[in-house]
Amino acid sequence: MFTIGEFSKLSRVSARMLRHYDRIGLLSPANVGEENGYRYYEASQLNTLKQIETWKCYGFTLAQISDLCRLLPEEQLHWLHVQRDRLDVQIRDLQRNLRRMENEIRFMEGTEMLREYHVIIMENPAQKVFGLRRNISMKGQEIHALIQEMKKEAEQRGLKQAGPLQMVYLDEEFSHENTEVEIQMQVNSDHPDVKTMPACICAATTHTGPLKEVQDAYGAICRWLQEHPEYRMAGPTIERYLKDEKTARTPEELETGILFPIVKI
Repeated sequence: MFTIGEFSKLSRVSARMLRHYDRIGLLSPANVGEENGYRYYEASQLNTLKQIETWKCYGFTLAQISDLCRLLPEEQLHWLHVQRDRLDVQIRDLQRNLRRMENEIRFMEGTEMLREYHVIIMENPAQKVFGLRRNISMKGQEIHALIQEMKKEAEQRGLKQAGPLQMVYLDEEFSHENTEVEIQMQVNSDHPDVKTMPACICAATTHTGPLKEVQDAYGAICRWLQEHPEYRMAGPTIERYLKDEKTARTPEELETGILFPIVKI
């Protein structure tokens, strides 16, 4: 058996951390001296400690690791998959923020122009649409789940997609946590659940790139409305997915139309 100092050297984990693991019940010494209270570890505990340190590197908290240690291998595998997907989202978010930061740095250094958006006034024609209205958060998985649900419902009704999908934002205010939306599929068929969206005039622009960067396009329309006080907003905002994940090879190739219904004062 090894003293805590010897085990610390062999495992390359500090004695302070080993004592902490003992306190929280994550890794207790194999034996504690009755007379002196010294902690003693066995060589077999190195594997357990290595697993704990590996899971820490994967981003699990000590509380989560404590739960993982009590699970069967197949259950541990499930949570590794979950954590991998979570880290993948974090990496993509960090990469997106890094790209935006680099663009802003180059702009401030005078070596690059910020992305420009061309805002136009366009007539949005009347459309037959099948839609599902829900209150959701703006997390990607909830939006994707709603799209899949809408496609499934449309298929059950024998409806076929006849144009880009679009999201209509129905709340008076925007909220990342809970906002009322309607995901719509343009169709050509008649059905009791199909409605006609009336034609309207819109201030519109197109965003190319990841949807999480779409606020730049919204900002462009905001500036346009500021410069054209003869118009005011007159209806729910529409995001039209002109080139979605099925047709774009990378997030940078995505194309999203941003439409704000307007009226002339």
